[in-house]
Amino acid sequence: MSDSTIAIAGATGYIGTRLVPRLLDEGYHVRCLVRAPRKLLDRSWARHPRLEIVAVDLAKPELATHLAGCSHAFYLVHSMEASGTDYAARDRELARSFAAACDAADVPRIIYLGGLGDTGEHLSEHLASRREVERLLGEGRAEVTVFRAAMIIGSGSASFEILRYLAERLPVLITPRWVRTECQPIAVDNVLHYLVQCLGVGDTTGRVLEIGGTDIVTYQSLIQIVAEERGLPRRRIIPVPVLTPFLSALWIHLVTPVSARVARPLAEGLRNRVVVRDHAAETLMPQPLLTAREAIRMALRVEEVESVWSAAGPVPGDPDWAGGDVFTDARQRVITAAPERVFDVLTRLGGRGGWLRYNRLWRLRGWLDRIVGGPGTGRGRRDPARLSWGETIDFWRVTEIDRPRRLTLHAEMRLPGEASLDFELTSHTTDGGAAATSLTQTARFRPRGLLGLAYWYAVLPFHRPVFDGLIDGISRAAVATPLALAERE
Repeated sequence: MSDSTIAIAGATGYIGTRLVPRLLDEGYHVRCLVRAPRKLLDRSWARHPRLEIVAVDLAKPELATHLAGCSHAFYLVHSMEASGTDYAARDRELARSFAAACDAADVPRIIYLGGLGDTGEHLSEHLASRREVERLLGEGRAEVTVFRAAMIIGSGSASFEILRYLAERLPVLITPRWVRTECQPIAVDNVLHYLVQCLGVGDTTGRVLEIGGTDIVTYQSLIQIVAEERGLPRRRIIPVPVLTPFLSALWIHLVTPVSARVARPLAEGLRNRVVVRDHAAETLMPQPLLTAREAIRMALRVEEVESVWSAAGPVPGDPDWAGGDVFTDARQRVITAAPERVFDVLTRLGGRGGWLRYNRLWRLRGWLDRIVGGPGTGRGRRDPARLSWGETIDFWRVTEIDRPRRLTLHAEMRLPGEASLDFELTSHTTDGGAAATSLTQTARFRPRGLLGLAYWYAVLPFHRPVFDGLIDGISRAAVATPLALAERE
């Protein structure tokens, strides 16, 4: 039990979302420094009396104000996407800002989770960026504890999702040579143990600690383990020398839910051998470390995923529909069910449950999106029945959720324009006094140039079956029995 206040930068990320409740369980006061607090408001621990959720831009000087009074600050921020902007430059900017803010707030200690790997000229840009962040955080007065981990195995992590989908979807894999690279993966629960326990172990202060599981394995072996744990036949893996990181990223993008922009830094990092050489962490903070097989088995068996890689990162705001041509497709139904019941159906859309009707057309649209570099439907959703602001549903992201009145989804598929799908619910009563809901479903599209106009008119013939089918399916599901709705999941 502790009265210390712990700041977490990156609390909406894959590790940060899981770390918060564990720190609360240990008795700490936790201050989450996030760009979008609404991402955390639906968590079961969001109203914990020892939790603060603060909206802050890590690049702004006022960050120091929100770090005041903290005994430790976790830095769990990574700019993973290799897109038009330089993610390494963004990492440097944020690391400098965070170190300066900790100095101004007199924070005595920073804890950073980075990447494991040998230093040298062959270090990938991804891992080199992690090393640069370590150096910049250490330029301030705060003592820095660095954890270096290889692949983190846990339900919903980008690395694990790549492994799982490769093993599940391809009986024969033509792969880059990096499948023969050795690594020492670690279970996400083991990582969280280290992060929590280091707060009470003074000897970890100011040190670089390498962490891994019990096994040193190749990525090829990990793919076979996943296949075995899923009860699938042994995979035939054919490594070839011609797949560059760029081509590897495109290949991963087509086969798995991970986008090419995220996959490329990961693919570049996979060429480096990443194994633990210093076992000080195991000595200072002993725990039962899982084998790679045990970690994979645990990840595959998780029914309620705590966090997923796709929920991290910025959330687009509602498009500013003022100005320019905006095409709309609006449909309305009066449903003999209460708004809460209709909204419950809306929060179950997508993922494995599908879109109620014409799922083949939805899957076709997702497949076409993957071909041109979009997310497609592979991301699915974190939970089959619950939905939070900022989460992803296939190729949509939740940008407005007001239970039981409104749900807005922003399209993240590759489009020549901006698109959204909005559901608005109004409470009614029937002539007999029964509860009813007026549901308005509106698709909006603002085209970008002539290509956007051509796209709108090209897909227009599909709107009637798809959007009529969607609102009709919602209506039918809302008046169905609870058992019938549960069986759809």
